[in-house]
Amino acid sequence: MYVRNCDIKKVLIGVPKGHKHLRIALILENGETIVFSEATIANITRAYITVKTHPTIRTIELEKKTLDKKSIKEGYAECQLLETSRQQDEVENEISKIMNSQMFPPGNLPI
Repeated sequence: MYVRNCDIKKVLIGVPKGHKHLRIALILENGETIVFSEATIANITRAYITVKTHPTIRTIELEKKTLDKKSIKEGYAECQLLETSRQQDEVENEISKIMNSQMFPPGNLPI
């Protein structure tokens, strides 16, 4: 699924009643709702800022790692999205392959 601004009806950001952590809910024009946890948004944001501002880093791959419950700080999720050591060219090629897949026929690629 490729989500653009025009596909989003509204975005809700806040801490739900009875919870401690922020959530971001994307309500899409087609009626679907996607809710992200604070940890997910934090990891994606950190990677985004790195790619956007670093002079040589063009790509980052984050991969789910399940941490040992004994080694996790209080309030942290057991599942984390951590950087891999995958080469930038490999990540760039995978992104290109996804964007060039059947989801986006030739001549219909989003910019």
